[in-house]
Amino acid sequence: MNRRDFLKATSVLGSAFLPISTVLAAVDGSAKTIGPSESFSFAWLKGLARHISNQASEGAKPNLPPELQNMSWDEYQAINFSKDHDIWGDNGQSHYRAELFHLGLYFKKPVKIYEIVNGQAREIAYDPSLFNYGKSGIDGEKLPEDLGFAGFRLFHKSDWQRDMMAFLGASYFRAVSNSMQYGMSARGLAIDTGLGRPEEFPDFTRFWLEQPADQSDVVHVYALLESDSVTGAYRFTITVNEGVVMDIDSALYPRKPIERLGVAPLTSMYMVGENDQQANWDWRTEIHDADGLSMHTGNGEWLWRPLVNPPQLRFNAYADENPRGFGLLQRDRNFDHYQDDGVFYDRRPSVWIEPKSDWGKGSVQLIEIPTLDETFDNIVAFWNPDEPVKPGSEMLFGYRIYWCDRPPAQPELARCVATRTGIGGEVGKAREYFSWRFVIDFQGGPFPFDADQDVEVVPVIENSAGRVEITSARPLNEIQGYRAMFDVVPPGDGTEPINLRVYLKAGDKPLTETWIYQWTPPPADDRELHNPGHLL
Repeated sequence: MNRRDFLKATSVLGSAFLPISTVLAAVDGSAKTIGPSESFSFAWLKGLARHISNQASEGAKPNLPPELQNMSWDEYQAINFSKDHDIWGDNGQSHYRAELFHLGLYFKKPVKIYEIVNGQAREIAYDPSLFNYGKSGIDGEKLPEDLGFAGFRLFHKSDWQRDMMAFLGASYFRAVSNSMQYGMSARGLAIDTGLGRPEEFPDFTRFWLEQPADQSDVVHVYALLESDSVTGAYRFTITVNEGVVMDIDSALYPRKPIERLGVAPLTSMYMVGENDQQANWDWRTEIHDADGLSMHTGNGEWLWRPLVNPPQLRFNAYADENPRGFGLLQRDRNFDHYQDDGVFYDRRPSVWIEPKSDWGKGSVQLIEIPTLDETFDNIVAFWNPDEPVKPGSEMLFGYRIYWCDRPPAQPELARCVATRTGIGGEVGKAREYFSWRFVIDFQGGPFPFDADQDVEVVPVIENSAGRVEITSARPLNEIQGYRAMFDVVPPGDGTEPINLRVYLKAGDKPLTETWIYQWTPPPADDRELHNPGHLL
């Protein structure tokens, strides 16, 4: 199963929260609830998660009727939540509305959804009257009364027709930026990602949607997370402000040791871009949800790591202490670079993680997986704490997620806006050995210089192996910035990855953020020199 199939796989059913009752009550005249109301608080939810962590994982399996399991994509898309039943839709003072997703197709594991009103929670009952089944071929009246839901999505008053956030599939969730365009996803937690064995996908098994205060731009969502290795309580405080901002508080309760814990994980797709032209069979020159990993380290350094579509799974860890932020960004906003008028990659939101407290020592980790298809989410980034995961402990993480065109935190130095690579050597001369060229464009910060300034800009280049040659840094007027250029000659015929670091400086003063990269030289028999006949 590919990663986007996982994104479409839903949560497992957890233990019961409220006693089931045949007594049904209306919620804002739009949906029905089951059982008596119960007091709810985030402290109570953390207590529930801790309690469940001391019990054996149930690992409930989905048991959907065959007609729901065997649907086509078009049939599933034909099932829509009725606008007449929008949760909070009857409240003319609410800035938010919620709709529920039906089970079916990839979404086979039911979740329970509750509404909180004045601190009291009641479960929302499945009711076929909530949905329009259209041409799906499904008769909702023949489905089980306790079917459950696949997830939910939220709408904001700024656009009642297009949703701005969705929870659908395991612990995956997505939101939009100002463009109202979806792109990459976030997760509640990642476990053992990129270890060469199947990773564990924790599920959100229950959600609590708190009725927003009248005229409020804030809405609260709570979730219970469960897996074989951990349980967790999550609180999402959501606002819409130049995109979507989520203030997240999470409490994790490990059931067993975890080798690689991924906190605040982001999942994206990178197939081909300016620096990686492997998919030269596609008519589009760039295909990606994000083009780089940005990191603002605890000591204040800004790092930019362009993404790649590697020949084999690639893992990198960037050690840090108390990081100030990190994220997967789509910096390239030029439609002409993508030419995709179907999914509009130039409009995809960037996603920025900002810790709300000190996270201690650890590393931002990046996993890149080879892909031949843009529907495969092959990029994962997260924070991995150095602190060992101990069963029976409580691990608290608070952070904000910004779904945005540009993150709220920006380097004062010039940013890397493009990375290009290709065969090295000197134009007009036959190549006598193989080398690979790197071209890095920086924009903003101190650029452009005043006309009367006499500034010598030089590249600072570090390489873990091989030889660097033909280096330069020169103005690039087209972007009002500077371009760094250099070749790397690999050592021998090996294919060991070479790590590179580059920034531009004037005197002892850095002018740009630090560009970091990992290049894998091709095998010896693939090092074509591409010399034209007239130069031989």
